[in-house]
Amino acid sequence: MFILSQNTSVANQFLLELRDKELQKDRMRFRKNLERLGEVLAYEISKDMDFTQVEVESPLEKTKEYSLISQPVIISVLRASLPFYQGFLNFFDKAESGFIGAFREEDSNENEVSIKLGYHASPSLEGKEIIIADPMLATGKSIIKTIETLLTHGKPKKIHIAAAFAAPEGIAHIQNNLKEIPYSLWLGTLDEKLNKLFYIVPGLGDAGDLAFGPKL
Repeated sequence: MFILSQNTSVANQFLLELRDKELQKDRMRFRKNLERLGEVLAYEISKDMDFTQVEVESPLEKTKEYSLISQPVIISVLRASLPFYQGFLNFFDKAESGFIGAFREEDSNENEVSIKLGYHASPSLEGKEIIIADPMLATGKSIIKTIETLLTHGKPKKIHIAAAFAAPEGIAHIQNNLKEIPYSLWLGTLDEKLNKLFYIVPGLGDAGDLAFGPKL
């Protein structure tokens, strides 16, 4: 499990600004910081991928450089992930993409939260590496349901689960329920816990609402 905030870098500034309740009022800045975190995590994930040396001819002479053997498929978990996903697409600019609409539906007794999936579209995932981009990894249920849905499009070679903010409960849920496919976790930061409403604490609130406005 990779946690970006364990080492200080400019990414810590992005995390700070995403949390700040006053700076959150600037939706463009909020979206941009999610995009920037996506870019930084894309760079880190690329270190775990396979490269090959290829010959390239500069204006002066031929040389060799490393090139990705294959591009990943990037999965955006709508709607909150759109700016975060864009950061990954900026770096893996030839990647195919998939989209899944997921939303939480709180139980009437407030002791459970269920995840509903709506729209989804994906290319073939058979034998490919995929990156699931979801800025908030809270209960982990949306990730597991997303993966179950994605498996109808083929069995991937490996899954990279990327989140800007995560809770230990969500990590545990993934570890307990994702056994058959190799996966890695790539986090901006790992927070303390979930509160009784299943939001990440200290977290930042509702990423979708902060990026795009409150929903009815």
